[in-house]
Amino acid sequence: MPCKLGITSMSLGRCYANHSFTTKVDAAQKYGYRGIELFHEDLADLAFFLSGENPTLAEPSHQAQMAAARHIRQLCDARKIEIICLQPFSQYDGLLDRAEHERRLDQLRFWFELSRELATDIIQIPASFLPAHLVTEDFDLIVSDLRKVADMGLRENPPVRFAYESLCWSTRVDTWERCWDVVRAVDRRNFGMCLDTFNIAGRIYADPAAASGRTVDADEAVRESIARLVEQVDVTKVFYVQVVDAERLDEPLVPGHRFYDPDQPARMSWSRNCRLFYGEKERGAYLPVKDIARAFFHGLGFEGWVSLELFNRRMADRSAEVPEELAKRGAISWAKLQKDMGLKVDKLKKTKAERVFAFL
Repeated sequence: MPCKLGITSMSLGRCYANHSFTTKVDAAQKYGYRGIELFHEDLADLAFFLSGENPTLAEPSHQAQMAAARHIRQLCDARKIEIICLQPFSQYDGLLDRAEHERRLDQLRFWFELSRELATDIIQIPASFLPAHLVTEDFDLIVSDLRKVADMGLRENPPVRFAYESLCWSTRVDTWERCWDVVRAVDRRNFGMCLDTFNIAGRIYADPAAASGRTVDADEAVRESIARLVEQVDVTKVFYVQVVDAERLDEPLVPGHRFYDPDQPARMSWSRNCRLFYGEKERGAYLPVKDIARAFFHGLGFEGWVSLELFNRRMADRSAEVPEELAKRGAISWAKLQKDMGLKVDKLKKTKAERVFAFL
């Protein structure tokens, strides 16, 4: 399968009154996106809006969510936009509170229903980033938890796949290496990983709390990590990739910084406010994304969905132009990535006319 361009639904702005889901997918269609990663938060916002249910509730009713899922699929189908995955099924793996563990499994059973309605077969699971006293250090328990969801997914018709992802601020699984250890140990055909340039570089290269913005021996760490990635990872276990950069801060992200949040690790606060699209050097992008992306496409030979998962303070702006602005910036970024990686448009015959991107 050739590479295809996708974007996260959150990347086009939150569903405020001025940022309706329709506005966002219209922007995605206009700028050539062929898929979206659907954030459950976006689905929930739409469910509240369509149903009129009280938005102060923890989440909309199942009935309202299913109606929103049908509406989202209709909108996407009309624009020939696929739903890459539903995400994030977060704070699940390694919970010490086993009653909460069971509650999350009940939630997952409903997510299976949502996934079928959305016509997607992937649910993304980010490695837990709860406080350390809430998450086990027992690797075997983390694996057991994830094997359980994989087995549940295999019993679905059609089967559901899971893309596990290490976040650079996750509590126990914060590197791609540890993520790959988990994927291998789970050992299920429907359990793979999402590789993200930001989260890889954000852990071993960047340190937003440091004056330099970098870790010690950052360049060497990236070179060694990329070499291991190409040598060790089975590309069939990479279900999709995310390619984005981030802004180097003028001052360390410590108490007193405008992005500082005492309830979040510095890397998480930085991620929520400062991600940038690939190639946006003029905005302060500084991560070694080109080298990491080259390892994905040329080292591993990855083919499939390439998502531009952006989080940025600009997304909180309710201005009507935000969704189109971000969609356009992402399209410009994709063109740069195509050029830098040697990706070209490959006109393949499909049952549905669509632009796809592949190597020449």
